[in-house]
Amino acid sequence: MPTVDLNSDIAEGFGAYTCGDDEAMLGIVTSCNVACGFHAGDPEIMARTFASAKEKGVACGAHPGFPDLWGFGRRRIPFSTGEIERLVAYQVGAAQALATYAGTKITYVKCHGALGNLCEVDRPAAEAVGRAIKAVDPNLVWLTIAAGEQVRAAETIGLTGVAEIFADRGYTEEGHLIPRGQPGAMILDPDEAAARMVQMVQEGAIITARGKRIPTAIGSICVHGDSAHAVESARRVRAGLEAAGVRVRAFAAG
Repeated sequence: MPTVDLNSDIAEGFGAYTCGDDEAMLGIVTSCNVACGFHAGDPEIMARTFASAKEKGVACGAHPGFPDLWGFGRRRIPFSTGEIERLVAYQVGAAQALATYAGTKITYVKCHGALGNLCEVDRPAAEAVGRAIKAVDPNLVWLTIAAGEQVRAAETIGLTGVAEIFADRGYTEEGHLIPRGQPGAMILDPDEAAARMVQMVQEGAIITARGKRIPTAIGSICVHGDSAHAVESARRVRAGLEAAGVRVRAFAAG
């Protein structure tokens, strides 16, 4: 029986501001990527999210991004590779501390937004992230964008990598995510998202906007938690996978 993880980016509010329905999402996914305070999140939200994830048996990961609260971490900031290393190490450490405080632990790291997109195509940036993860805890798994430079960087650095595809995003013919704001970037129909994920997992390939197949390992599927249709998309993706005989479980349980 094929197996895949289902994850979501959560804890992305800040102070009095909320973003997404984290409690509902934690009832569906098997892994959660917890914002670490740079692009979103704060100690209160992090501690509360880790505690809820523990209660629901959901695996936890750190979700570091660029320090860009105004832009939600979706603007690329020209940091050096050394600066990227340290900002990632800082955020992973914060996630470890708040997870421990809540009585659980993080088992993996996944880059957010512009940082993740940069590391998908920029090998030096990807290796900087990998070095940061390994320095903080070499046992952490790196959740990497499938078929990108993060996958190769994880192999070079000696980290366990798990390749991820996106239920709610379209792909270019080169296998990259279509940039937000361009036609086809967002998959808004939950049923379409579910059907695409079943097909990609069954075929072991990214399916581009024009139908091209790009073979890749697939260990996890992401449904972004900040959209209005996120919870329903996650619910239908999971139901579709299970109906197709795919087992949905965390790749790195705590």
